[in-house]
Amino acid sequence: MRRLPAEWEAQSAIQITWPHPETDWAHDLHEVTNCYLEIARHISDWQRLLIACHDAELVRGLLEKKGCDLDNIVFCEVKSNDTWVRDYGALTILENEKPVLLDFIFNGWGQKYEAELDNLITQQLDEQGIFGKTPMRTVNFVLEGGAIETDGQGTLLATEKSMLSSNRNPMYTKKQIEDFLKQQFGFKRILWLSHGELLGDDTDAHIDTLARFADVDTILYVKCNDEDDEHYEPLKKMEEELQSFKTLAGKPYRLIPLPLPSPIYGTAPDGMPYRLPATYANFLITNNQVLVPIYNVKQDAEALKIIAQAFPDRKVIGINCLPLIKQHGSLHCITMQYPKGVTIR
Repeated sequence: MRRLPAEWEAQSAIQITWPHPETDWAHDLHEVTNCYLEIARHISDWQRLLIACHDAELVRGLLEKKGCDLDNIVFCEVKSNDTWVRDYGALTILENEKPVLLDFIFNGWGQKYEAELDNLITQQLDEQGIFGKTPMRTVNFVLEGGAIETDGQGTLLATEKSMLSSNRNPMYTKKQIEDFLKQQFGFKRILWLSHGELLGDDTDAHIDTLARFADVDTILYVKCNDEDDEHYEPLKKMEEELQSFKTLAGKPYRLIPLPLPSPIYGTAPDGMPYRLPATYANFLITNNQVLVPIYNVKQDAEALKIIAQAFPDRKVIGINCLPLIKQHGSLHCITMQYPKGVTIR
């Protein structure tokens, strides 16, 4: 039996890749480093944290000053293009409930950005013994972790725009991709969203920016209530699609809307402002907590309250992710969890 576990299942560790001057964070390095330190502290207080980085001694010193539990942190020095480990980190399936790491191809979200170093990181971690005896397979298929969302029971929730992109796996038809995903992950069914996207999103509508499972019967999703907002129509159509989906038991999902943050803008190279893809759906579920990106806007408090109600057994913590959204991503995008049974050392 093969399955992809849900994020809320027991975890052995969480991985991040540390920002450095050769990434796109160069101009905001101090600000984004403080964000990473806050995230690292909250994770390492409760569970193992794997940090891929250029300079382990430097990062260790920063974490020590922050008061992080260094006994809970594993460092591995590797080269990286960027820090979006959700999309190039190993995806862990369970085969007869024993973990197997899958290393897919990462091509910079459809060849938009340089990704050669990031694509090698999982292999290098394995070669350095970070995963212990956990077996790993290399899979000749382009797939990003942020593009898939599962209930752990055989349901895949995904968007057509990201998964069927012609710049990822152009040789595959939709049916072939469905068959491939079912074979690799043990999915029983795929719930496709053909609508929904955030302005400024480089990922072609990754599902982890739009809709997330809170349990097998509950989906949190981004909703726009402002009819004048450019997001209103596509997100309304996405909502209608979600309303048509049924649980494995054949019942409608319990749908919980998340507010859309007030517009946050970046500045293009030509000086023109553009909207950034801020979203509360990009939260991270850990063993004891749900870490939620917030953006210093009026919707933050409401989003935290809603997510706390959806995860009553976990502590919900808001983390200022304004530094992250400047590079078009957020909290879930910079993390990757490993389920219980994966040895990180």
